[in-house]
Amino acid sequence: MLGRMQAGLVTGHRQFELVEMAEPVAQPGTAVVDVHLCGICGTDVHGYLGHTPYNPAICGHEFVGTISSVGEGVSGLTEGERVVAAIAAPCGGCSNCRAGRGAYCSTAFLGMIGRDPLAPPHGGFAKQVAMDATRLIGVPAGLSDVQGAIVEPTTVALHAVRRTPIPLGATVIVQGCGPIGLLTVQVARAHGAGRVVAIDLNATRRTTALAVGADEALSPDQARDAFGKHGADIVFECAGVPATVQAAVDLARQGGTINLVGLASGQATIDPGSWLRKEITMVASLGYLHHEFPLAMDLISAGSVRVEPLHDMTVTLAELPSTMAALGDNPSHAVKVLVDPR
Repeated sequence: MLGRMQAGLVTGHRQFELVEMAEPVAQPGTAVVDVHLCGICGTDVHGYLGHTPYNPAICGHEFVGTISSVGEGVSGLTEGERVVAAIAAPCGGCSNCRAGRGAYCSTAFLGMIGRDPLAPPHGGFAKQVAMDATRLIGVPAGLSDVQGAIVEPTTVALHAVRRTPIPLGATVIVQGCGPIGLLTVQVARAHGAGRVVAIDLNATRRTTALAVGADEALSPDQARDAFGKHGADIVFECAGVPATVQAAVDLARQGGTINLVGLASGQATIDPGSWLRKEITMVASLGYLHHEFPLAMDLISAGSVRVEPLHDMTVTLAELPSTMAALGDNPSHAVKVLVDPR
């Protein structure tokens, strides 16, 4: 008889519950992971605050753990191996892959958003989760569990920077100092930025930005004064607020580039004339690619990206509902909260 366990799920608007579930069993193509730590993502908080159903398969997708069993047909993974959840490699068979656009593999994308046939009924806010084995990537022994639990958001930042090549010595603005913004500050520096300026309303987050390597950390008003006339080469928009989309353009120089990383909830009003006058290049960055996860782990292993300053606290599964409520009331309550379901 299968054992029972609890899994944390968003069940409605501002509703987060510990739901009883059967302990997972490895099916063909899957592996069961014993979760060590799982990060609370901004997407989880947005789902908690939203008014539409939040896919349970992605509720808790930033986790590190150890494989406890593998299903039939799984190769390249062994029991006892420590892994993180990633996106699968390109399948090679979908229309995008056949057209040479493996970066937009529809099969891998469905897995990343939990819409594939192997999608689990819950994410990593549980002591175990069964995953599509092609999405699991081994973690180097030198990385701690805390570092492993922050590999996924680090890879989001890495993908954004790789989508926007940085000329050596360029001035880069990172708008929004949540986890993704703070990681983008570091990845941009590692990829050749000469001056990195972080922008956030919150003074504590500006202090953290300086601690992880930003040259300056400014309020939005200070940034407008500093860059209103002579803008930055590249602006990474990581705040995910409708008004900050146009603000990013206002902070860029003529011929500058904007990378839209944060997902704004709702419509954004823009001034098309300013985009035209500046000949702005707009880039969007969503998620990551399979091969970028080992690259992100290399950056952490080398010390080029420090994730520990982002880690505010670790909570238990029992504390998770109240923690989610606190983050919903004040998203700046913490930068990165990890959950230990053990």
